[in-house]
Amino acid sequence: MKKVLAVVLAVMMTALCAITLASCGKDAGSSDLAYIKDKGVLVVGITEYKPMNYLDENGKWTGFDTEFAELVAEKLGVKVEFKEIDWDNKIFELDSKAIDCVWNGMTLTKEVQNAMGCSVPYVVNAQVLVMDASKVADYDTVESLADLKFVAEAGSAGMLAIADAGYEAVEVDTQATALMEVASGAEDACVIDITMANAMTGKGTSYENLASGLALTSEEYGIGFRKGTDTVEEVNKIIDGLYKDGTLTKLAEKYELTLAF
Repeated sequence: MKKVLAVVLAVMMTALCAITLASCGKDAGSSDLAYIKDKGVLVVGITEYKPMNYLDENGKWTGFDTEFAELVAEKLGVKVEFKEIDWDNKIFELDSKAIDCVWNGMTLTKEVQNAMGCSVPYVVNAQVLVMDASKVADYDTVESLADLKFVAEAGSAGMLAIADAGYEAVEVDTQATALMEVASGAEDACVIDITMANAMTGKGTSYENLASGLALTSEEYGIGFRKGTDTVEEVNKIIDGLYKDGTLTKLAEKYELTLAF
């Protein structure tokens, strides 16, 4: 009786293992694009970053990347959901499937390209010094920045630019917070994307007393998906179509951005 029971249990275990392996194999080889389409939602990881993604007067997300993501999601046949993330944890958020992509004026750094499946570059950008408008002209070389106290968004291209220049910076959660720190006098300067600097500083903006100056880097923006995903190829095709039919050009003109095409 014990032998019969042992044989039955062995057969059951073998069958269970076969089912489990088949299931795991299916998951391992499944299409990420199919996963997104099956759930019907593209979850986009963002931070508040004008003019790429920001809240309008009604508390609704808007901006170049917001509208761009909505256009692509429509072509994919899914809805789009915007989720604020800690920028320094963007790779973890992506790999854990808390989000499906990072689409927030993300600079295509080596770290990003090594960790994510990246789209074609779509906007050109630069990392610029932002500080008191009355002083910015005094800091026109990397060497002249030695006496400044910097602040930058953790994990950002601005933080990397400061480090590459040989300086250190206080880390904060967003570029918007970095601007607030400079405006309050807590720090002397921040290094942020020129797109945000143009939108947020100078006459008629939230920070009239601040101005942008020295550019530390030039760069390109891209969208980050999970490494090895098949979504990148499909999204690149959609981007190509949106550029060729003039949709992206009009959108870039609306937000005063320069396309990378």
